[in-house]
Amino acid sequence: MWSEQMMEDYLKKHLKGERYEHSIRVRNTAIELADFFKENKDRAKIAGLIHDCAKNMEDEEIINIIEENGYTIDEVEQKSPNIMHGLAGAIIAKEIMGVYEQDIFNAIAYHTTGRKNMSVLEKIIYIADYIEPMRNFPGVENLRELTYKNLDEALLMSFDNTIKYVIERKQLIHYKTIEARNCLMTILL
Repeated sequence: MWSEQMMEDYLKKHLKGERYEHSIRVRNTAIELADFFKENKDRAKIAGLIHDCAKNMEDEEIINIIEENGYTIDEVEQKSPNIMHGLAGAIIAKEIMGVYEQDIFNAIAYHTTGRKNMSVLEKIIYIADYIEPMRNFPGVENLRELTYKNLDEALLMSFDNTIKYVIERKQLIHYKTIEARNCLMTILL
């Protein structure tokens, strides 16, 4: 596996400046959350750092990486290819950076959509991306506080916010987000 410095160098080369800075903030937030929730901080650090390594790729490039590695693209993903930058990033992490741990792969792959039965690491990366210090949207402070009280409730709130946002823009909602929300609802009921 690449060193953290090699990963940072890759990000500096392949991401725009603001996206690189976002990745550093997500890494730091993920480490804090991992410490709080007794999760492995090294895994959180790696996943948080490289979660967006494919974010600035063109749609065609994302599609090619995914298809070349044997994944099927569904109709929602075909209409919104950038939603798959997580999966493309997970593939890059594995194939280029040598990150072979499945939980890190999944945390990167599903940080945009979530999915049912998320691991603690997957939840940490999803929410760290959502609440990192420069995120500024109505309710973010409440969400940050809730995260440290109940991670599942914070995830549910973030899924609800995302679904509302997507509906307001008349975009397609990914079925994995709906499944993730429904899964959390069954846990929290």
